[in-house]
Amino acid sequence: MVVHPQPAQGRSRAAPATVVAVMAYCGSAVALMQTLVLPLLPQFPELLKSSASTTSWMATSSLVAGAVCTPVLGRLGDMVGKRRMVLVSLAAMLAGSLLGAVSTGIVPLLIARTMQGASSGVIPIGISIIRDELPPERVGGGIALVSATMGIGGGLGLPLAGVLVENFDWHAVFWVSVAISIVAIALVFFVVPESPVRTPARFDVLGAAGLSVVLVALLLAISKGADWGWLGRPTLASLGVAGLTFALWSRYERRVKDPLVDLVTSTRRPILLTNIASTFVGFSMFANFLGAITVVQLPKTTGHGFEASLVVAGLCLLPGTVAMIVLSPMSARLSAARSPRTTIIVGSLIVAAGYVLRIVLYQELWQLVVGSLVVQCGVAFSFGALPAMIMANVPDHETAAANSLNALSRSLGTSTASAASSAIMGAITVTVAGIEYPGLHSFTVLYALAIVASLAAVLLARAIPVPAPASVIPLPEGAVLGARAVGQ
Repeated sequence: MVVHPQPAQGRSRAAPATVVAVMAYCGSAVALMQTLVLPLLPQFPELLKSSASTTSWMATSSLVAGAVCTPVLGRLGDMVGKRRMVLVSLAAMLAGSLLGAVSTGIVPLLIARTMQGASSGVIPIGISIIRDELPPERVGGGIALVSATMGIGGGLGLPLAGVLVENFDWHAVFWVSVAISIVAIALVFFVVPESPVRTPARFDVLGAAGLSVVLVALLLAISKGADWGWLGRPTLASLGVAGLTFALWSRYERRVKDPLVDLVTSTRRPILLTNIASTFVGFSMFANFLGAITVVQLPKTTGHGFEASLVVAGLCLLPGTVAMIVLSPMSARLSAARSPRTTIIVGSLIVAAGYVLRIVLYQELWQLVVGSLVVQCGVAFSFGALPAMIMANVPDHETAAANSLNALSRSLGTSTASAASSAIMGAITVTVAGIEYPGLHSFTVLYALAIVASLAAVLLARAIPVPAPASVIPLPEGAVLGARAVGQ
């Protein structure tokens, strides 16, 4: 049975552009949290009097928490309210930022980073809010911008982190995060209305636990494989646990009445291929970040470094970050005129072209900026179209959960890029004054992998069938559809 509740009284609906701006700010804030601590990772062992292997969990804990919480919060958003889950996520980010700002030991800081990582679900849930709240003609542009914040936030976070690290105590990174979180919570609370689309159901606790085990084990193997050894016992054990648990989990999810993940929908060809393509696009995006940051800071004596500060490295990515904001509406217009599939193909080809430039033009800093800019332009097109493709193939009541899985796919790509970068740069080195640095060919290999990933995304996009009209996707019994969604 479909229920049509009355619109909430006493609260005016915000302008569509305002809702998009707020969700874009929140998405950028969440993505920024992942990059703000990166400059501190080499310093944390000395600052916290701990080992490098222990402090590396400052990045890993956030990554794992985000992977686990994103699909769970997405499903809860469909069930109990998307705005409510955005506020819960931002509250976790604020609590983690505050804990980090007042902590001096490794244990509370790891807890703080875990809480910050739990906010990663804001971006996919925000995309679903855009679909629910905006008129049809504004949805595409809003989705493209909010989706691109995964790259925009990272691009903004690096120069900001560089300025903070070079001029203030390291706690400033977390205090800035506190301020950003407070603003985000206030904006969502006062501007964003609760989504009218909701699906009452029983939360799949066992499914959430099983998926959490799968993601934790898989991401541990990916992120720690270089430290443990790719054929080491811990890595193989983690992969084994992930594989076995996934087999049991998928069997259970197909039988339970209200699954955490609708595998029938998720394994449909358009959704499955889009999510796999998202992983490749995520790899291509993050390889660009990692390559640029590293090579800009390498000594000039290596023959390919620029010996510049982290601030300069972040500024090299800033033109591309601005381009992602500017190009998001163009991504939406191309998707509307042709199809999201076409936009993914165009974006991925631009990314591949950018990496060709990165390989052949590397002698001057401006050449690096141009190559990175082209890559980020392509990412802007692809990122804007990926959620559009997902939502063209799922009903309204599943958008948060479906977008969360897509965001998770992109995160798996960025995690794989980080692991691949560490392995390649550690294996292909050049020695200067007795110190080993990543060699020139390590970047060539990394960029070549990114080209392969981009072309794989092109092939996958070409195999995606034309999206079915939304009208043919029925609402299930018990779904709640708001008055605005039915044109009342």
